[in-house]
Parts: sequence; structure tokens; C-alpha cells
Amino acid sequence: MSAPEALPDGLVAVVKKDCPTCVLVDPVLVALERAGVALTVYVQDDPAFSQVHKVVDDTALAWSFQLGVETVPTLIRRVNGEETGRAVGWEKSEWQALSGMPALGNDLPDYRPGCGSRSVEPGIAEQLAVRHGVVKMAARRIEVPPLEDPEELCFDRGWSDGLPVVPPTETRVYRMLQGTSRAPDEVLGLMPPNLVPCTVEKVAINAVMAGCKPEYMPVVLAAVEAALDPAFCLHGLLATTWFSGPMIIVNGPVRQRIGMNWRGNVLGQGNRANATIGRTLQLLVRNVGGGRPQEADMSTFGTPVKFGFCFAEDEATPWTTLSESRGFAREQSCVTLFSADGPMGCVDQKSREPAGLIRSLAGSLRAVAHVDLANASDAVVVIGPEHGRVFDIAGWTKEQTTRALHEALVFEGQDLGMGTDKNAVPVSGGKGRVAKFREGGLVLVRAGGDAGLFSAIIPGWLMKGSLGTDPVSREVRP
Repeated sequence: MSAPEALPDGLVAVVKKDCPTCVLVDPVLVALERAGVALTVYVQDDPAFSQVHKVVDDTALAWSFQLGVETVPTLIRRVNGEETGRAVGWEKSEWQALSGMPALGNDLPDYRPGCGSRSVEPGIAEQLAVRHGVVKMAARRIEVPPLEDPEELCFDRGWSDGLPVVPPTETRVYRMLQGTSRAPDEVLGLMPPNLVPCTVEKVAINAVMAGCKPEYMPVVLAAVEAALDPAFCLHGLLATTWFSGPMIIVNGPVRQRIGMNWRGNVLGQGNRANATIGRTLQLLVRNVGGGRPQEADMSTFGTPVKFGFCFAEDEATPWTTLSESRGFAREQSCVTLFSADGPMGCVDQKSREPAGLIRSLAGSLRAVAHVDLANASDAVVVIGPEHGRVFDIAGWTKEQTTRALHEALVFEGQDLGMGTDKNAVPVSGGKGRVAKFREGGLVLVRAGGDAGLFSAIIPGWLMKGSLGTDPVSREVRP
């Protein structure tokens, strides 16, 4: 039950039995009452604890929340309905000044710290904020019958990607919203395919369902903004019959701050931030935009990427980072979105010079989409640490390595028959040398575990043209 708005004038004390300092000052509160001071004591746990006569049961914490108490004991002076002074913990001089009694508590120590108020304990603080209307949510409330399993209800309502989701209670959504300073009703864009306005609140709801922590919210919001940029063509990526889905690469200090993985098993399971940030974007496409498989999502085979694909780049290398190559400062945190198929492995355990690795990587890249097809899609090459050291020892920069790969991936246009008709008209429009990838269509990043002379090739969907996608980056904002 909510506390009434009116609070009494005089002195107001908030205490709890489970606090040594509150036990210490209870005789002081009794002395104030006996001296005729107008005093009301609110007790958070056991109303029978205090020896003061005017005790209010605040086990529901409504009064503590209304008063904004963070530490007990707290003594507040109120005059004509307004707070005019506050003492937190036991500070003898402050209590004497607030009460107007210079000898108050002379037999006690000068100072004792208090304890945390129950109203600010994790979980309870969010429940109180929701209960007392601190945040107004636009989303409709769905009551769960007492005997129904909330997780099963989420499955039955079609809110899941096939895996269990966390039921998005008001308390959990409020807690998620505390991870960003942005207003819950801010519209980030129109989520395809149904072009539904996607608000920060809707992102928070789906972030809860995906299993995110509140501190992931700025990264999630940046990823959503990038996905909704027309250059990314999320609608087309969703509706294609090809394999692709969105892939998020994270750069900057936020990687460490939220505990992302850029080392072993970087493209796999096991890291909460990596897994749930990518999953949130996919749940938003489904739950906000209406993009469900065999409906708007027309992929012939699909891909595990569509459960969520997100990882961080290893920035402890001599190469410029992905974000730097896209115009951001190294100290900025940002996300970059690509279209992505499942990773292809490239193993080369013998090359100790860059030229050998270039041949190996180029040979694997030639197979993207089809060995005889050029200028169809882009690709991200994740250079593993052991392959990366080959380039580093030789002093090769990322730009030099990228250029060498492009040069190794040029072949005769007459080879573009795609395995069905070697006399077919090549994509280039005639004979001649053709580049496998457009300029800028090969993106190199560094990540992965130390063991294994491997790299990963991640092909994508159609490159940008009349239809297709371009990579999009966004800065991570609070």
C-alpha cells in the first residue's frame, strides 16, 4: 500500500532493528520524545523494536521510499510540510543541531555510520519504483494466471526464438531502463517488416527477455540504431531467402566494462554479453517488427546467426581497430553491424610469411557464395592471434594485408559461369579481370584464442546496390 502524501511536521526518524547504529540511537529517540519534541519513528523491519510511543510500521517501505532514505538511521526535520534538515547515520553534532538539544546523546560516541536502508536493496528498490509510479510504461500489462508458468506463456504467445526467455516483468524492465539515460518513450526508428515504432522501452523489454544486464543497454541501443539505418537494409536482410542475419562487432572501452569476449570461443557460446546483445536485436525483429520464420523471414535454410551474433574485437594488436578504420577515436565505444552467414574456417599451420597466409586466405575467400561468382557479397575476415602474429612480425599493417588479399582475389571474367554454364555472361558484363570483392568489401578484424593457426571468414548478404546492405556503425551513448 502506498504511503499518504502528507508527512508530519517535527522530527522524523527512519530506523530498522537489524542495524547496530539504530539500536544505539533508540535511547536518544526516547529522550527526544520525553522532552516533548514532535517525533515520528518509522521502522522498516520490526515495529516492536523501538521504545518510542509514536512508531509507524514501514515494513512495506512506502514511507522510506517517499522520504528518499538510503541509510538508516536517518533523522529529518520538517517545518510547514517541507524538509529543512537531514542527518544520515549517527553524527552527534548534526542530531543536536536538528533537535535543538545541545546535550543530546552526550554519552554516545561522536560518530557511527549507519546501515543501508531496506528501500535501496537490489530488487526491492526497483519494486518500489514501479509500485509508486516512478516510471510510467506504455507497454500493455498481461496478467499471468496463478497456475500458469510464465516461461511457457512466453512460448505460447510466440515471443520466443525457440529458446526460453526471461519473463519481462515491470520490475525487470524498470531495472533494465536504469542502464541508460535515454527516455523510455524515445523512438529509435521503425522496426521492419511491419515498420512498428521501436522505443527504448520496447528495447528494454526484449533485452530482459534475451537475458541482458542493464549495463548492456547502451550497446544494445546503438546496435538497434545501426540496424534501423536504411543503409543496413534490415528489411531486405530479414526477407531474403539467403542464409544471412545481423552481426554486431563491438569496439572501445565498453568491451571491458561489460565483460565481453574477444578471445577463445569468441564466435561461440559462453559469454553473457556477447550472447544476449545479439539475441536482443533478433527478438526485437520478431516481437516488435513481426519478422517470424516462414512468414516475413523467408530464409531457405536460416542460420544459427539468427539466434544472435555479437562479439568484441581484440584491440591489443598493432593494427588499427575496426572502429578507427570507420572514423572513430580509439577511446570511443561503438558498434558496427554487418550482414553475416555462418563462419567458414581457414587453417594454415605452415605459413610463416604473409605471402603464404594471403594465398591461403584468398583461396578460402574465393569460395564465398560460389567459387565462380564475383562482386556478390562482402566478407569479414577474423584474423586469429597466431595468424595475426605472422603479419605483425613482418610489419604488415591491416591496410597492407587487406590490399594484398584484394590483389590475390582478381580473376578472369570468363570464369563466372557459377558451375552451370561456362559461357554465361560474367557479372562484369564481358571478358577481363574481375575482382571477387568490391573495394571496401573485405573487412579485417582481430579476435580469437591463442591456440590454433586459424582464421574465420564470415560471408554476408548482397552488397549494397539496388538491393543489399552496407555496414553501419554507431557510437555507444549512455
